[in-house]
Amino acid sequence: MDDETAPRKGTVTQRAIERIKAMIAEGQLEPGQRLPTERDLAAQLGISRSSMREAIRALTVLGVLEARHGSGIYVTQLEAGDLLETFGVVADLSRGPRLVELLEIRRILESTATALAAARITEDQLAEVDKHLAAMNATDDPEEIIAHDLAFHRVIAAAAGNETMAAILEGLSSRTFRARVWRGYQEEGALARTRREHTVIHRALAAHDPEAARAAAAAHVGEVEQWLRAQLGP
Repeated sequence: MDDETAPRKGTVTQRAIERIKAMIAEGQLEPGQRLPTERDLAAQLGISRSSMREAIRALTVLGVLEARHGSGIYVTQLEAGDLLETFGVVADLSRGPRLVELLEIRRILESTATALAAARITEDQLAEVDKHLAAMNATDDPEEIIAHDLAFHRVIAAAAGNETMAAILEGLSSRTFRARVWRGYQEEGALARTRREHTVIHRALAAHDPEAARAAAAAHVGEVEQWLRAQLGP
């Protein structure tokens, strides 16, 4: 009996998830608004309370809803960074060919973001990029390099002016994977090369040259992609 009912329950739960999402998309539920009680919402949508409970739990995990102790369930502010937070877990846990796929996505988005940043970056943001580049060049400590590498690209993504793209890139920027890359570069004596790649990106940003910035970022992430393919072997 349980085996027969499980698929149906899953389908009903999914329907509850879709209905709540539709209510948000249509403006019936606004960011920051409290949801009706579980009982009322289940009755309103014609769905069992158990399925509604599962739907609310799933949307909470995804960052669409949040539970406030003693107050109820609320729609979050629906910020891209919060909604894409679980994306970072995928990047951290991915291995082998799947990680190569994620790097391909990052190469495409990183090059686009860097091109946009070249046209839009402010003097203050450019100074931040310069600061992190100088810090990367001044140390051989892997932890310090990784921290400034992440910050270097984070400032660029913010300068692009597209919060959703910046959130996706943040999710793709796995600190765990970056640590592995920098350790590998140290072993191969390739730190100087990747530092030069960062310098070329900075130079294109300072020149406000979108196409040069696009090419520099694509080449930089492409090098990481090639390194990973070599690590995986044939």
